[in-house]
Amino acid sequence: MSQDPNTLSRREFTALTLAAGVAAAAGAPNTALAEIMDSDVEIQTPDGVCDASLVHVKQGASPGVILFTDVFGLRPAMRDMAKRLAAGGFTVLVPNPFYRSTKAPGLSTDFDFNSAADRAKMEALRAPLTADAVMRDAVAYVKFLDSQSSVNPKAAMGVFGYCMGGPMTLQAAAAVPERVGAGASFHGGGLVTDKPDSPHLLVPKIRAQYYFGIAMNDDQRQPDAKTKLDDAFKAAKLAAKIEVYEGCLHGWCVKDMPKSPGKPPIYNEAQAERAWGELVALFKRANV
Repeated sequence: MSQDPNTLSRREFTALTLAAGVAAAAGAPNTALAEIMDSDVEIQTPDGVCDASLVHVKQGASPGVILFTDVFGLRPAMRDMAKRLAAGGFTVLVPNPFYRSTKAPGLSTDFDFNSAADRAKMEALRAPLTADAVMRDAVAYVKFLDSQSSVNPKAAMGVFGYCMGGPMTLQAAAAVPERVGAGASFHGGGLVTDKPDSPHLLVPKIRAQYYFGIAMNDDQRQPDAKTKLDDAFKAAKLAAKIEVYEGCLHGWCVKDMPKSPGKPPIYNEAQAERAWGELVALFKRANV
């Protein structure tokens, strides 16, 4: 561990080149090659030291973005998403959401939701992630990003997340409303609850434009969630685009979702690409 937890850790520092096709898909200029830096970093938070990935183009300063992972944590699939977005002109921070308990990733994609032992492990990792804790973390993440030479501190920041990362985007946008200008949630879980700390109740505190991509089966389980989200954003006079992805299952955007014998695959490439396009378009509309 480095002496200063807000400095780069070089234990796993990689520089790679992305082909023009990947860069173009992310909305990047059509250059032959884009050099992307993916560094392990450590961030001091009020609750400890968070391990994270910081991804950006080698030269220049760009808007900062925070990627809040799904329950399987910081792993190659999430780093790949960060690299793809960085190729479009962003500096992307991917924190380990479970840093209070363990180093990344925390959970394996071999996780068995039918196993009581596996579910207990997941619940133990998620227990510290209260709304207040996530908001404290978000303040630290934004401060860290604004201290990086690869980040333009005058540009609005973006946040996006998957599964449990979806509500975290709302908590982050409410924690630092003066910095977060756009947020997106894809198959977010627990965006609307009947509890006093329901993420959708934070909408009056945020200033960000939003996009919500909802899985078909999530909508079937909670059909009124999209309406409550829409009402909250309209009441706050904020722009929000909310869509249900027909035929898509919870987790459809993430390539390494577990595959179950006899069941259709969760990852849906065509609809994941559609969702990615909506993310990039949102950031463009919001001038992130």
